[in-house]
Amino acid sequence: MNIRPLLDTLGIQEDAARALADDLRTQITELQARLREAETHLEHLAITRKTVTALSGRLPAHPDSPDLPEHPDYPRILAVLNEATGPLRARDVCEALDHELLPKNIEGTRAKLKRLVKLDILNEVDAGSFTRNQ
Repeated sequence: MNIRPLLDTLGIQEDAARALADDLRTQITELQARLREAETHLEHLAITRKTVTALSGRLPAHPDSPDLPEHPDYPRILAVLNEATGPLRARDVCEALDHELLPKNIEGTRAKLKRLVKLDILNEVDAGSFTRNQ
């Protein structure tokens, strides 16, 4: 009986299994490195939270901070306009908020900007161009 073909087949399967094991070891090493990075980032965030919490009692109150409408975009819109070097259009703000540039999103952002103008938080310097009140 000739067992050579059987041994050759076993050799091919061993090589494939060895290659798979090597690939999995490489993936494990990469995942362990990523896990270490994530754990370090979590530690840094915990330290930051502790520091911010400790300092929060020392920060001055902002009685003149505007009462914003109940929507998560409003503080983000103000942050975008605070960092802007000039007037922004609704499309620019929408893009900065990572909203898809669809007409409904741009118009929704424009409506929010107009509402902030009515609340005297923003200025509309030109038709459709908005800045933060100084």
